[in-house]
Amino acid sequence: MESSRNPYNILILCSGRRVELVQCFQRAARKLGIKSMIIAGDCDPTAPTLYFADKVCMLPRIDSPNYVDSIIHGCLDNDVALIVPTIDTDLLLLAKNKETIEKVTKAKILISDFKAIEVCRDKIKTQRYLEANGFNVPHMYTEKELENGDPKYPLFIKPKDGSSSIQAFKVNDGDELTIYRRLIKNPIVQDYMEGEEYTVDAFLDFNVNIITLVPRLRMATRCGEISKGKIVKDQEIIAEVKRLLAVLKPIGQITVQCMKTKKGVEFIEINPRFGGGAPMSIASGADSCENLYRLLMGEELTYNEAYTDNLVFLRFDSSICLGADGQVMGLDDHEEVER
Repeated sequence: MESSRNPYNILILCSGRRVELVQCFQRAARKLGIKSMIIAGDCDPTAPTLYFADKVCMLPRIDSPNYVDSIIHGCLDNDVALIVPTIDTDLLLLAKNKETIEKVTKAKILISDFKAIEVCRDKIKTQRYLEANGFNVPHMYTEKELENGDPKYPLFIKPKDGSSSIQAFKVNDGDELTIYRRLIKNPIVQDYMEGEEYTVDAFLDFNVNIITLVPRLRMATRCGEISKGKIVKDQEIIAEVKRLLAVLKPIGQITVQCMKTKKGVEFIEINPRFGGGAPMSIASGADSCENLYRLLMGEELTYNEAYTDNLVFLRFDSSICLGADGQVMGLDDHEEVER
């Protein structure tokens, strides 16, 4: 008997404000002419994505003891084929439970193996990994160097497991360094880099083959996320990120932060998930959502740079209005979401 299972339903975890990403998956499914339900998973009933997705899956907070079980039940209830994480905080938990979740649900999780996630989630480990493999990184100061040395200001300080530039500061002098080291738990202190900052959206298949790699110049940011960006097909950056991915061997969507300085390409951090600005690269032609559907369809993909160069993207906020009954008001083209 032929299975009635829909092989293309997507569950986006901690979907929050990722409306652009939800819409990218919806557009890709329409383009390919396949039936796919985009399910927004979140713990907050007012998360904007819940009002744009095809269906809602309410989940507990990540620190809840039944978070993983809730994901499993959500996948089974909604016939999910692919689970897509979007924030840093649950990556280690998902990587640790990947085998169990995939075995029980028959869904794939778009996440690299535990060792790769472990390197990426701890910025000190990321630094040491990059140093050990011969990549350019800003100097990271030891406690002894900070206490007894004479660091050259300005410096840069951030939490070793931080995200979205929270508690990340430029340090101009010793007084500021003292204050920030008291304020930030488990800080990492580095030389401050001068140059052009780039985000690189890389997409790899489930066999760690690179399919697309798109550098984006960070023209302006807000709260650590790009607000204005330009697609720049910089071959020096592309070559260095290819070299990094060949060593790290991640899968899926990977977001690499780097800067072009007088030393060349210097790496900042690696986020093994969809970045907030990923829809820019998707819109330029490096469509990771379409590529994921094609992989689920059993297609073999090859590396390409068939995206449009020199596009500038300007991101902005939008809003929806909920009435007293919790329903969306004032959106004529909105279809009511199953909740």
